Amino acid sequence: MTEIPGLAGLVAPLEAGQFFADVLGKQPRRFPGEKGRFASLLPWPELDRVLRQHRLEFPRLRLALDGDVVPAHTYTEMVSTRRNGLVPRVLPAPFAEHLRSGATLVLDSVNELVGEVGELASRLEHDLRERIQVNLYAGWGTTHGFDVHWDDHDAFIIQLSGRKRWRLHGVTRRSPLQRDVELPERPEGEPSDDFLLEDGDVLYLPRGHWHDVSAVGEESLHLTIGFNAATGVDLVAWLADQLRSDELFRADLPRFAGPDARAERAEALRRRLAEATAGDVVGRFLADRDAQAPAQTRVGLPWAATADLLPPDDDFEVRLLVPRAALVDDDGTVALVGAGKRLVFAEAARPVLAALLGCGPQPFKVLVDAAPGVPPATVRALLRELVVQGLVARA
Repeated sequence: MTEIPGLAGLVAPLEAGQFFADVLGKQPRRFPGEKGRFASLLPWPELDRVLRQHRLEFPRLRLALDGDVVPAHTYTEMVSTRRNGLVPRVLPAPFAEHLRSGATLVLDSVNELVGEVGELASRLEHDLRERIQVNLYAGWGTTHGFDVHWDDHDAFIIQLSGRKRWRLHGVTRRSPLQRDVELPERPEGEPSDDFLLEDGDVLYLPRGHWHDVSAVGEESLHLTIGFNAATGVDLVAWLADQLRSDELFRADLPRFAGPDARAERAEALRRRLAEATAGDVVGRFLADRDAQAPAQTRVGLPWAATADLLPPDDDFEVRLLVPRAALVDDDGTVALVGAGKRLVFAEAARPVLAALLGCGPQPFKVLVDAAPGVPPATVRALLRELVVQGLVARA
């Protein structure tokens, strides 16, 4: 069985708390690891299967060479379906020829295509409390796929196979945004760090750090795990949406009134803003951000399509589909908050819900044992309600 790492497995021997305090959002950090420790996440035959069985349109699947994107029509063709639609198909010979010539293969959102990588993304969303996207990069030869660049998201790079050369060039604008008032200036001079990321290694790279990556004459397969940490700009945008419930903020501004009327309105707005931002506004924003994070796509067929919703025996597993869900005390009851929903249950349901929050599949029997005073039929009824709400599925 493939062992799927969480954050602790990626940053060891550093403790997760130390990573949050000293590294996250601050500085790049390499975490050396044993060769082959990530090989089962996405072996080469699995990548072959994905290319063979999925309709991967550009730019989700693309090739890059020397800083430029290789035209998709040179290695794919559009084929007709029975319903007269057109879908892309990879042409094996020209596709492989581009790779032999040094092109880098890029596949976005591979976490939606490979189960083990999807599980990795789920665990990291649980730990980092942000949406995760995992892209794949495969390269050969000695060329580089992309010139010196910076990304608008933080990333973990996991070297699955082979090795690749990384050059880091530092930061020219702290905490840049995708939508910003100006772009970071291109760095000058020699790189600040130049190293080989080896099979089993992990690299953490905060957003805004310039870098370039090159193949070194051998195979290289790595995953880039990207996530956007919440910023003050995100908080202000959220606050603006919250204030739509306030008539004062919905009302027209007194454009044609005199200075006194405009000053009076400005003061009223300032007072309301002060009230809205009083206390732990950052905590409220982050809690709501987690609560609104969407559920993962997992249906749980065939049982979800039946009246029973779950298998009739007790030998099955379920999983929570919202990695950032939380339990909230609610006047003698317990509420499960996630995917924009708030479901309130009796306090006796807490042990079962807490076990589901652990991330990953949970056997039904383990959930029953977690709440000794609750009959198995009641645990089953609880799970069935969560299935109906789209928060739980059979694993």
